Amino acid sequence: MRYFQEEFKEFFNQLSINNNKEWFHANKTEYETHVKIPFEKFVNQLIIQISKHEDLKGITAKQCIGRIHKDIRFSKDKTPYNTHINAFISPAGSKDKSIPGLFLRFSPEMIGIMCGAYCPSKQQTERIRKHIANNLSKFESLHSQKKFYYTFGEIKGETIKRIPEQWKEVCKLEKLILNKQWYFVAEREPEIFENENLIEEIMNYYIVAKPLNDFLKIAIKQ
Repeated sequence: MRYFQEEFKEFFNQLSINNNKEWFHANKTEYETHVKIPFEKFVNQLIIQISKHEDLKGITAKQCIGRIHKDIRFSKDKTPYNTHINAFISPAGSKDKSIPGLFLRFSPEMIGIMCGAYCPSKQQTERIRKHIANNLSKFESLHSQKKFYYTFGEIKGETIKRIPEQWKEVCKLEKLILNKQWYFVAEREPEIFENENLIEEIMNYYIVAKPLNDFLKIAIKQ
């Protein structure tokens, strides 16, 4: 099934040129018809497929999809709208990005697919580090698998500047224990919007990411 038509990308192309409230309100019908409704249907179908592999606690597409309105309170860029649409599919939805899930960002330039722990709290970060330290071989095997590396590349995230005494020896074996986040990203060309097997394409990324997502979930829940 094809969820998105050419108008999906064209809306964002035009929004990037006319990023103001007047233009958006004048074109709100196009937004609803070609962006909001198709994306919600797509995310709903993804939730159905992902629910076959994990308990999403009854999360809905609306709870996963981010707002098109930007938070400009602390930004130098005061344009009011995002020129992309995103969703964070996890048991907590978009309100809690500390829980490993599937994050999607759709724009005319590319499709971004991200998994892992993007915004763990200080307490969750310590739990993840301890879990890595206690399971070094398993963690290394998960992120060094050829299929994982081919699909997502390396685990990303900021690292701490000063190494605490308790991690000085462990970090010689696994440098990722010094991360503040553990997330991994893939980008696809915008042409796959037109793919009738887009759900299957995205699910392939989810399946590859799931073992490492599960490892991080176990750490966070400890």
